[in-house]
Amino acid sequence: MKKVVSVSLGASSRNHTAEVELLGEKFIVQRIGTDGDKQKAIELISELDGEVDAFGMGGIDLYLYNASKRYVIKDAIPMMEAAKKTPIVDGSGLKNTLERRVIKYIDENVFSLKDKKVLMVSAADRFGMAEALHKYGADITFGDVIFALNIPIPIRSYRVFQAAADIILPIACRMPFEKLYPTGKEQEVNVEKFEKYFNEAEIIAGDFLFIKKYMPKDLREKVIITNTVTKEDVEELRKRGAYMLITTTPEFKGRSFGTNVLEAVLVTLINKPQNEITSDDYNLMLDKLGFKPRVVVLKQDVAKQEIAE
Repeated sequence: MKKVVSVSLGASSRNHTAEVELLGEKFIVQRIGTDGDKQKAIELISELDGEVDAFGMGGIDLYLYNASKRYVIKDAIPMMEAAKKTPIVDGSGLKNTLERRVIKYIDENVFSLKDKKVLMVSAADRFGMAEALHKYGADITFGDVIFALNIPIPIRSYRVFQAAADIILPIACRMPFEKLYPTGKEQEVNVEKFEKYFNEAEIIAGDFLFIKKYMPKDLREKVIITNTVTKEDVEELRKRGAYMLITTTPEFKGRSFGTNVLEAVLVTLINKPQNEITSDDYNLMLDKLGFKPRVVVLKQDVAKQEIAE
């Protein structure tokens, strides 16, 4: 039995454990939140180092990307360095592979993305998804400045986003992470801010905790493309009138885990030194697993809720 643990800066109220079997291997997958306590997260990683098969780094990214450029988030380095023996990943490997595949799947099997109005709440941490949406012709509003920096400046051009990211990301990566992203109890707060950008969009895409923090009461007819949702999150989206939920990672025992968790699982299955794993390795393993996005129609008058598994 292999064990994968996601140590997260997020709220402990979102903790979850599941037992799954993939390609004949049994896994215990566990998410442990530290309520924003970075030192507790470091201590937990140190304590479990060598005792588990892989770590996911949750509630924080190690890297932010702009096309081929990679920027390291300063606050994530101590967490990464606490793992001396066990591989540790932040999910960026899957954001660059699985999430591109998910967007392709949606365009080919669910609905055309061409000219759809998309609010991408944060493209720098989901560069694969953002690039794929752009490739398939979506009309994207990039919300990185709005939701991460709390400045109501939408970016409506992919080229402008890339130019802005080259200026902003080196500075943002040196900021305290809690200034950029909801951690701890902030993950349970909904401030219903920046409503106009949600209202303009047909599709809300990206990190669910950004979506959850700012989403308005009225999400009628909206499609949500995200991951890391609990049963309670799904019900909340249903109450607010969202039409469809698409999660990029599969459901494990009632919970869609984060990309960091699934990447940690894949690292154990690939069975190569972490520093030798490439995008091709991830894509090959994803082919073997045959993962498809979870697509759930949330409207009450639709009898069949699961339309793809």
